[in-house]
Amino acid sequence: MSIQRKSLGRGLGAIISAGAKKTADSAAVKIESVKAPALAKDVKIASHGLFSEVLTDKIIPSPYQARKEFSEDEISNLADSIASEGLLQPLLVRQLSDGNYELLAGERRLRACRKLGMKKIVACVQTASDASSAAKGLIENLQRTDLNPLEEARGILNMMENFHLTQDAVSQRLGKPRSSIANSLRLLKLPEEVQGYIAKGLISLGHAKVILGIEDAVQQTIIARRIIESDLNVRSTEDVLKRMKSSSERGTAGTPAASAAQDAVIRDIRNKISVRLNAEVEIKHTPKRGKIVIQYLGNDDLQRILDLLGVKV
Repeated sequence: MSIQRKSLGRGLGAIISAGAKKTADSAAVKIESVKAPALAKDVKIASHGLFSEVLTDKIIPSPYQARKEFSEDEISNLADSIASEGLLQPLLVRQLSDGNYELLAGERRLRACRKLGMKKIVACVQTASDASSAAKGLIENLQRTDLNPLEEARGILNMMENFHLTQDAVSQRLGKPRSSIANSLRLLKLPEEVQGYIAKGLISLGHAKVILGIEDAVQQTIIARRIIESDLNVRSTEDVLKRMKSSSERGTAGTPAASAAQDAVIRDIRNKISVRLNAEVEIKHTPKRGKIVIQYLGNDDLQRILDLLGVKV
């Protein structure tokens, strides 16, 4: 499921441009091409004007990198492109006191160049604070839509926690509305299983918004599974949620008052059955009799539940 993203108010291009102006008077190397000894042919680096040439083994990853997953196929394809056409966009780095360089933007490019055996790489060297470094790396990934929604949310949360920033401050740094920042952070309140579905693109942000309307974590997980298994769109998911709430209200109205301890036990049993069957379950219990109601969506869902119960028809 593709997720549309709004463009950022403050682009990485502006940051690089600003950095280039600051370093325009400093000594820099104009690179025409670099050979990779391990290759059968030259690996080119396109001319970028005033940029520095940095040893690849001196570049270390940023501790604030929000992206955690890198496709080896994508890196291999990028390496082939660099070998053929050269590095068309330099890295963005900052120099550290120990002589190394911290990568601010361009980790896939760096990995691709290392895959090619390149010893040096063109980079724009900037002076930046920790908070600014984190923001620049996050901005680049957001602009390229490289981050999945959960990586974006964790990147925002890390900025807030590491640098004691408010949502308003993060909003200004990233050029995104505060409401967008708040909605992104809400995803981190979902169960880990549901977060995994969102990260893999199995559930859209629209689905996630509907799921966040449910308070119970078990029910959130059940709805998420139904969305995937039944290929529900957002409107259908909203309808399922309305039926669940209506059914729950009817069940509560007809249940005699019971002790808090007994209610807790019944809820625990209901949740365990729900998780086991991946279905909405109601338990109407009294000391002498009761019933369990299992909801299903159509014939296929009924067959799935029967299979789980070992019932043959």
